Amino acid sequence: MPVPGALEKELLKQIPRKPATEMYPFVKIEVPEGYRGKIEFDIEKCIGCGLCARDCPAGAIEMVEDERTKLKKRPKFIYSRCLFCAQCEESCPRKAIKLTKEFELADYNKDQMIIDV
Repeated sequence: MPVPGALEKELLKQIPRKPATEMYPFVKIEVPEGYRGKIEFDIEKCIGCGLCARDCPAGAIEMVEDERTKLKKRPKFIYSRCLFCAQCEESCPRKAIKLTKEFELADYNKDQMIIDV
């Protein structure tokens, strides 16, 4: 009479052993091409048209007054609302918005998750 589980033990011996998990955050992982991460904004290219805020499906972009530049308004990005869909990048006529590969954006305070250039 065969011993219960003997076949499973023999099969498991044949499988090469490798780690089942990544060593993150000690070893940084490679993000795939086309990954949409943190928003990078260039105020010099922005013309204040508001297309990014209008097209944002999550309402993560608000147009605020800007007294520092010749623009009447500029975008304020709220990461706690952002879906990282890249619609703002696509809508911007001057390519002032770009999504980077940076993905470590977690924070304990929502006020720290606002990019107000």
